[in-house]
Amino acid sequence: MADYVSNPDGKGPAGGWGSLKSIARIYGSSWPTPAVLETLARQNKPGGFMCVSCAWPKPKNYHPFEFCENGAKATMWELTNARCTPEFWDGHTVSELRQWKDHDLEMTGRLTHPMRFDHATDRYVEATWNEAFKSIGQTLKRLQRDSVVFYSSGHAGLEASYLYALLARAYGNNNLPQSSNMCHETTSVGLNKVIGSPVGTIVWDDLGKADAFLFFGQNPGSNSPRFLHPLQEAKKRGAKIITFNPVIEQGLVSFVNPQNPFDMMTGNETKISDQYLQVNAGGDIAAILGLCKVVVEADDAANASGSKRVLDVDFITEHTTGLETFIACVRNTGWPDIERESGLSELDLREAGEAYIAAERVIGVYGMGLTQHAQGALNIAMLVNLLLLRGNIGREGAGCCPVRGHSNVQGQRTVGIAEKTKLIPMDKLKTLFDFDPPTEDGVTIVDAVKGLMAGRIKAFVSLGGNLLRAVPDQNDMEEAWERQDLTVMVSTKLNRSHLFPGKEAWILPCLTRTEMDMQANGNQTVTTEDSFSHISASVGKRTPASKHLKSELAIVAGIAKAVLEANPKLRWDEWTTDYGLVRDLIEATYPDDFKDYNARMFEPGGFYRGNDAHDRVWNTEEKKAVFTTPHRLNAISFEDVPGRFRLITMRSNDQFNTTIYGYSDRFRGIEGTRDVVLMSEDDIEAAGFHEGQTVALVSDFADGRHRKLSGLTIVAHKLPRGTIGGYYPECNVLNAIDHHDEMSKTPAAKAIPVRIVADSAVAI
Repeated sequence: MADYVSNPDGKGPAGGWGSLKSIARIYGSSWPTPAVLETLARQNKPGGFMCVSCAWPKPKNYHPFEFCENGAKATMWELTNARCTPEFWDGHTVSELRQWKDHDLEMTGRLTHPMRFDHATDRYVEATWNEAFKSIGQTLKRLQRDSVVFYSSGHAGLEASYLYALLARAYGNNNLPQSSNMCHETTSVGLNKVIGSPVGTIVWDDLGKADAFLFFGQNPGSNSPRFLHPLQEAKKRGAKIITFNPVIEQGLVSFVNPQNPFDMMTGNETKISDQYLQVNAGGDIAAILGLCKVVVEADDAANASGSKRVLDVDFITEHTTGLETFIACVRNTGWPDIERESGLSELDLREAGEAYIAAERVIGVYGMGLTQHAQGALNIAMLVNLLLLRGNIGREGAGCCPVRGHSNVQGQRTVGIAEKTKLIPMDKLKTLFDFDPPTEDGVTIVDAVKGLMAGRIKAFVSLGGNLLRAVPDQNDMEEAWERQDLTVMVSTKLNRSHLFPGKEAWILPCLTRTEMDMQANGNQTVTTEDSFSHISASVGKRTPASKHLKSELAIVAGIAKAVLEANPKLRWDEWTTDYGLVRDLIEATYPDDFKDYNARMFEPGGFYRGNDAHDRVWNTEEKKAVFTTPHRLNAISFEDVPGRFRLITMRSNDQFNTTIYGYSDRFRGIEGTRDVVLMSEDDIEAAGFHEGQTVALVSDFADGRHRKLSGLTIVAHKLPRGTIGGYYPECNVLNAIDHHDEMSKTPAAKAIPVRIVADSAVAI
């Protein structure tokens, strides 16, 4: 029986002293300002500031320390005493810095001045804000409108994001791809198709009422550690937790609560998962179908005996469509096929299915382990199928819970950063601002990267992020990036995307959320949206790292004034002075979501903007929730052949997205390096390798292009046969830009086809 795995590979529990030691280590390396402790005390609380790390909600009844290990690291990373001043460039060229590690680039500290790249010296040089805005505006004016991309990460607040989207549309395009294109766009597209909501359906109170949680491809221990608190409470009240993940993630194995003195003093661990099922990478469709098969068989037996039905027949009849075809597929699919594709036994799936049946209220949780596949949307549809069978969407203690990875990535979509015109109330924009918004859809990240490589994209404005490190086909992307006419990066620290400057290139340094944003009428408030669709205010109190920094909103306004024709309804100066005016515009544009916006933004826990699917109103084409019949049993786009592996790209305990805090992945026992490939002992032996051997991974994607990553050390790890693991973003060089989810174009980074060869066998 696949059950709870205690301390896999000798690693300790999530939380506990390991978490505190990790925070202390980052404190020692980043040397934040002395005010960091006061700042952490305000983190994720009413009147405080919202964490720049993950999008986990902020509870009304908060803990004394409402931050996790990663949230503390993110705050200390921003409040570092180190400064990357213009003088840094006296001793370094861009060409030299390309040899630096991501971690070392960020360790140079906070950027302090606007910088322009000087091709003659291969260095960035100091500039004024006026020079930057004027030059950027002149270049954007002469470029064709559809050749410019306005990209954003999930860092900027709702106010700056709304104006950024307005800038792009007033400029003349909808080229507004966002970091969600690379992670949860599959949710936005796939979930929307089957329940009519692009976001999850639960709220905070549901966590405390669920009888069971099913986890698919989500790692709270590293990516959303504050989730572990409600999970610990769930275990205390007897809830079941069942995890499906190719990788054993310690946060879903055991947890020591760092805020509980008894747990810390005694080492008392809470066992999290009742079952931990290591599904094949890409095998979730078959696994979920197996669970559905258990439910359907139990319902057939109950129906035949006249017992109470297992299916929620009343709910299904009133609220869903497509059940008959789906159930026929479930009945006709044999257990041998399910076992082969999932990598799990019928016995284990039956045990999990019976636990699902026994629970009255169930929450289905998922992360990028479902979204980043060639059939990611089908993964999500299958999870929805399972929940619909027993009415587990749209009632207390139950629902669908995608866990977003960046603090405001969901909110940016809510206020208009979207490339799809159908998502935007263009008529309201026309009325409010007296211009004709463009009607053609813009580009996704995949479209933008391919456009760059083909020479169609001439300029990129990036509101945050480190896009060159985040996308597939990194090597080709770097070559294409510097062929652009213009690159503009709004940033807090140096990263690799700065090192491939276009013909004209600018680094525009911005404030962080922890810092005061002093405008003409005082310190400004920004707002963000969490994964549960709650809006919270954020107020910085720290002195900015440099007097030359501007807020993201002020930078957006500065670019807008330089490039757009005068329009009395585009009041950039007024909006920069008072962000409350921008919130009034957001409310006018999205009145149902943001009613009484300014008055409600400081509500404890944030104010709920609503979700129709939460109330069982289905905004699908069918006006009902949709059962989806799978056309295949795995989520991959290639066949399994001898020598081909499915590579999962993973994050370590010591990173957030592309930000590398250090080289300690304590949950996997990897210290001092990220240049590893994780393999099962059986795969190592069968391939003729040995642990500690240096190898290379070579892409086996069927497009004829050569992609390789050398210098990787083999580490034995508990993984399913045929599945291997490596770190993101380093392994992105192996992922093809054409390898993505069919519906959303989200890169398929959780099952990349590769081969493993000895380093000497790889052609350079």
